[in-house]
Amino acid sequence: MPTAQNTKPRPKEFLPDSRKQTLRAYGRKGQIIEAAEVLFSERGYHGTTMRDIAAETGILPGSLYAHIASKEDILLDICTAAAAQFISGLELVAKGPWPPTEKLRIAMRAHVEVVARAREAARVFLEEWTALSEPRREEVRALRDRYESLWDGIIREGIRKGAFRKMDRRFARLLVLSAANWTYTWYDPAGPLSPDEIADRFTDLLLGGLATKETQR
Repeated sequence: MPTAQNTKPRPKEFLPDSRKQTLRAYGRKGQIIEAAEVLFSERGYHGTTMRDIAAETGILPGSLYAHIASKEDILLDICTAAAAQFISGLELVAKGPWPPTEKLRIAMRAHVEVVARAREAARVFLEEWTALSEPRREEVRALRDRYESLWDGIIREGIRKGAFRKMDRRFARLLVLSAANWTYTWYDPAGPLSPDEIADRFTDLLLGGLATKETQR
């Protein structure tokens, strides 16, 4: 039977270019959003002012509004862009031909890869989205729900096909996402493990609890 290493595509094959590369293509507006990602990640949305963003970019505070409408617009842009990166990778995994255990592994790799490429944006998306007012908060909530439903589908498929034991899917999904989501708090690009290696270690531990005895053999 082929090993996981030669049957799985790398997440880079279906994820967009890094967030920073994308933002730099947008010129001044991209520069503003990139600065805001760092500041929102370090200080929180409410702890960051437009004057802080202006100082970080070297743009006069009044000139910011020639490029963006409001601080909340920046937060919405960061959250929706991060969500799009998370979802795009997982949608392709969910539709793929791999068995459920491999889908779980590839999905975890895709998630950790997004965090590695766009750590500040991932942190803002995961922690600061509730600062949005309605209906913007509902827009991001729907994206989060979509992402969680894709994970739920992988787990449901695994149970249906006998690869995963019968369990509470909601708690299984929460366990998977809890492991993946907090990667941004400690991930070090200069560390000894690559994003794929981190994802594989998570997956191996998770499969120890999810997989049936037959799958583990």
